[in-house]
Amino acid sequence: MNIFWHILLLLGVVVCAVGAIRSGRLLVSAIWLAVCSALVALMMYLLGAREVAVIELSVGAGLVTVLFVFAINISGEEVQSVRAILPRPLALGLILVAVVLLAVLVWPREAITAAAIPQANFFFAVWQERQLDILLQVVIMLSGVLGVLGLLAAGKEEHA
Repeated sequence: MNIFWHILLLLGVVVCAVGAIRSGRLLVSAIWLAVCSALVALMMYLLGAREVAVIELSVGAGLVTVLFVFAINISGEEVQSVRAILPRPLALGLILVAVVLLAVLVWPREAITAAAIPQANFFFAVWQERQLDILLQVVIMLSGVLGVLGLLAAGKEEHA
């Protein structure tokens, strides 16, 4: 893949992450975070980590965003002015270090040919090699759905 697209995705992730942090409204921050997570999933997919990309997209961009939106809608969105914990130069330095590390990890090292990767059938790849990942994703999704149902049920009891 062309290095231009990797750099463009990296810049998109950084812009979305900064947008999520700098936004004044919680719902807007949740949307920025969802877009950031979707771009990270796309980056992982393009780098060859297809299973991790699918989990990131479904859990990070999907389930977490839905939970954030429900929690914000139920609890209400109160705007509070919060004092910064870290001094601004230290925070900017840490952000720069994180961006450089991300760029180093994303930068393509050498091309891996398709023949070098052993091909296994789908059943073996999912249920033998990635069994723990699949079960963890199912548990996270079920707990998220049950949490949202609990929040909705609690809201109905208050109105009754």
